Amino acid sequence: MKRLFPAPLLSLSLCALWLLLNLSLSAGNLLLGLLLGLVAPLMFAPLRPLPVSIRKPFVAIRLFVQVGRDVVSSNLAVAWGILRARSRPPRSAFVKVPLDLRDANGLAALSMICTVVPGTVWSELALDRSVLLMHVFDLDDEARFIEHFKTTYERPLMEIFQ
Repeated sequence: MKRLFPAPLLSLSLCALWLLLNLSLSAGNLLLGLLLGLVAPLMFAPLRPLPVSIRKPFVAIRLFVQVGRDVVSSNLAVAWGILRARSRPPRSAFVKVPLDLRDANGLAALSMICTVVPGTVWSELALDRSVLLMHVFDLDDEARFIEHFKTTYERPLMEIFQ
């Protein structure tokens, strides 16, 4: 059964999305939705990452709240940096952050966090996953930024995924 439906929730979601986008429950749309829901997960099953096991869900919730706070504060900081750019231009820099996190799912979550928090951009990951190159919009102290990044994001992700 698992080979026929590798991701039953995804199959159901794709079928529902197809029907919702077409705004029709006609036989043809229902058939196409079912076909899409069955075939797409089968075709993309080899691309799915390893199953995720979250070891500490409360740490994940705490990290989610922290990222939300950082998104708001970083939006304000970037807006303020843009508004005062004439008097004090931002000190943009590339920062090499040494990583202890090796789990693929944890690194994917870390990349999403870097993407969603304004002022930081995930630029490159070393082939051995030991160093992350990031671009920071306004950097005051590189060592303090690295310590904050590792403490705030990397360590909770290591607790969650490793």
